[in-house]
Amino acid sequence: QVQLVESGGGLVQAGGSLRLSCVVSGSIFRIQNMGWYRQAPGKQRELVAGITIANAANYADSVRGRFTISRDNSENTVYLRMNSLKPEDTAVYYCNRLPTSGREFNWGQGTQVTVAS
Repeated sequence: QVQLVESGGGLVQAGGSLRLSCVVSGSIFRIQNMGWYRQAPGKQRELVAGITIANAANYADSVRGRFTISRDNSENTVYLRMNSLKPEDTAVYYCNRLPTSGREFNWGQGTQVTVAS
């Protein structure tokens, strides 16, 4: 069973930066299109960035130009570099495969990002 372990969150001032990591267990990582999602209190989980097996990236309008998704297949890891953070970026961040690769894996525990104004 695939496990997702996210890390790298924390408390940061507005304008600051963080880099999130997500390690995916198993040998199937390299054939999965992966995404970073977030869920703010009282809101639905939303996709903020995705990356294909060919390293093509896409972003939600709200984060485009500030966030960068990348992957390291040798480490079974997907990253999310977040710059110019805003208070509205505050959420629990999760990784999972994109729907284009199939049904989502069981969700990990996520990593909390809190941006103070």
